[in-house]
Amino acid sequence: MRNPIHKRLEHFESWQHLAFMASLCERMYPNYYLFCQMTEQPEQAKTYQNILNLVWEYLIVKNAKINFENQLEKLENIIPDVNDYDFFGVVPALDACEALSELLHAIIAGSTLEQAIKLSQISLQTVTVSLETQNEREFSEKELKESEEMVQELDAQWQIYRALNDCEERDIELIAGLKNELRSLGTSNLGIEIQQK
Repeated sequence: MRNPIHKRLEHFESWQHLAFMASLCERMYPNYYLFCQMTEQPEQAKTYQNILNLVWEYLIVKNAKINFENQLEKLENIIPDVNDYDFFGVVPALDACEALSELLHAIIAGSTLEQAIKLSQISLQTVTVSLETQNEREFSEKELKESEEMVQELDAQWQIYRALNDCEERDIELIAGLKNELRSLGTSNLGIEIQQK
């Protein structure tokens, strides 16, 4: 599905791309957390959040020294294999891992625009697949755009975009505020809610 936000992201600085991506990962984390709860793997959910915390730290703390290659290895160890599970929850969990992987690759490689667009698409795809699975049919682009779930997801992406777009330069308070707000909401792009510490 095309999202007009993708064109606008071209005007962002790399720190804005990374903050946008981290925000979307934060919104996908509850999907992974729920999967880990259902499969009794709480340590894996903790690992995911720790890696995401380090990304936020990298964005907020000046000159933070973090080995992201090392974090990528840790992430690769907790990516679920869809063939090992027979319930839908593994799909959004896998998407959440793919999203975080894109974010880490963006930091390591220093190329952020393509990854930011890809991550936006992954989040939209999670919502699409969830809708189509629940309804046991494919949706047209028009149906998708008019569905409440997709409207909410697009709204959330635009809100994050607008908050970052209002900044002239790297705004530590704004980045920390985004993180705290999304974490206190604890609601995923599929409407899954969790209580986070």
